[in-house]
Amino acid sequence: MTAPRITAWRLLLRMPSAVLSLAAVLFYLLLAAGTEGYSIYCEQRGIIPVYQRTDDTARYAPPSREHWMGTDYQGRDVLLRAAAGSATAVKVGVIASFIAVFIGVTLGAIAGFYGGKFDDWVVWAYSTFASMPTLLFILAFALLVSRNFLSDSMMDFAGVLGTILRTEPGMLAVYLAIGMTGWVTLCRVVRGETMRLRALPYVAAAKVAGVSSPVIILRHILPNVFHLVIIYFTLSFAGAVMLEVIVSYLGFGVQSAPSWGVMISDGQDRLWRGIWWEIAAATGFMFVLVLALNVLGDALRDALDPRHRQ
Repeated sequence: MTAPRITAWRLLLRMPSAVLSLAAVLFYLLLAAGTEGYSIYCEQRGIIPVYQRTDDTARYAPPSREHWMGTDYQGRDVLLRAAAGSATAVKVGVIASFIAVFIGVTLGAIAGFYGGKFDDWVVWAYSTFASMPTLLFILAFALLVSRNFLSDSMMDFAGVLGTILRTEPGMLAVYLAIGMTGWVTLCRVVRGETMRLRALPYVAAAKVAGVSSPVIILRHILPNVFHLVIIYFTLSFAGAVMLEVIVSYLGFGVQSAPSWGVMISDGQDRLWRGIWWEIAAATGFMFVLVLALNVLGDALRDALDPRHRQ
């Protein structure tokens, strides 16, 4: 680990809010991994997961010692379902952010380094995507996949990919759509930073020494924009979680697995009856994760970007 990275890590650890946010994010990641592993175990053994078990005699039970956050309309434990919903949120955040980062960094670095017609095309592409209403694009894409409106070959590919990622066609479309619309900002930043870096003396010296352009990009350009990638990934993670909640709330996302958006949608009609705990649990879990990711993103920016250091 280089000295600047050690310094950045020490700066991060000196921020109490950043440490708490990092601990919260790690907790959600572990919770999501545990839920996914438990789900695979139950599926292989033919066991109904504890968060899916119904009890008609305990429908709409208020918070108690037995059910800390009450039960829903099927008698399922709300707290367990909210905790299990972390797996859906984390999965969509990680996968969609990876897709966005891969597209944004690849196109931004190549366009910024080479320029020319490819750069013109990239500028046109991200300008076009930036002008699209993100939510409507995600809903339309999810509708195409979930309703089998694509070609047979594309649906077969979606089925294979969904099996690998252990998700439904509708959620797979959400992953892809969020990733396909979330790369624009990072691409702009990486492109501009690459254009600045390619004019520096050490890059010119590498060219004179006969180092190929792809090697220069990988060894000299990308390491110097890596801090931007980390910051963007963290903030994109939070945005993807909120978008998944909105899409699932509207009925276009996950259907069988627990989801905070589905819980909010199910619970909203019963608020007038005083049944508030389902919405409270879902929004509480979502609020803590999104807040932690945003605080952590700001802290990473201050620690990793030299221009923000004291």
